[in-house]
Amino acid sequence: MDLKTIIALDFSTREEVMSFLDEFKEPVYAKVGMELFYSCGSSIVEDIKSRGHKIFLDLKLHDIPNTVKGGLKNLGKLGVDMINVHCAGGSEMIKAGLEGLDIASEESGYKRPLYIGVTQLTSTSQDAMNSEQGIEGDVLSSVLRYAKMGKEAGLDGVVCSVHESEEIHKICGDDFLTVTPGIRLADDSSDDQVRIATPKVAKEKGSSYIVVGRSITKSKTPEATYKHIEDMFS
Repeated sequence: MDLKTIIALDFSTREEVMSFLDEFKEPVYAKVGMELFYSCGSSIVEDIKSRGHKIFLDLKLHDIPNTVKGGLKNLGKLGVDMINVHCAGGSEMIKAGLEGLDIASEESGYKRPLYIGVTQLTSTSQDAMNSEQGIEGDVLSSVLRYAKMGKEAGLDGVVCSVHESEEIHKICGDDFLTVTPGIRLADDSSDDQVRIATPKVAKEKGSSYIVVGRSITKSKTPEATYKHIEDMFS
């Protein structure tokens, strides 16, 4: 099952999630984020996996190295397919997290999930990055620094905007994954994200995976929309 389109399950309850997934006859790749995980706990992962779906667990861990190691040692035992941390936590934190995932794999028997790092959120503008984070320069420069550091620390890839994917592959190689949220169909609203793109643009820019939320979850025919986007991107 080599799915490249990940559905953001931006729901608050188990009932909403299961009702939505009932629309699909075949397995999908789903993203479980903070809202859903904090509402339902780890059992929501088990429920979704029991239906054969793949899961990107999007909790963006960011803490001292030992805490992230312990967190990922436990989360890695859930059998998810992809998991992430914040690159801003630094190389030692990333390395410690990888150690935690390796321990989880050994103890649980599950394959280690793809380990990716968040560079700059797609809601972050250059002005906000400069004035609030205190990082000088443009967003791309910051993203590339995080990507290079993350690869050296053991990440399989990064979360980034479509518009940075091509440059990341140039410095980190084609095998280094770029997971790109902020994907909308051409006639959709951009909502709260700044650096967005369509599936077609994502393919052209070399994204490895795309994360799509409202375009699918708000669709009257979510399965057909999912297949349309997957066909467009693949």
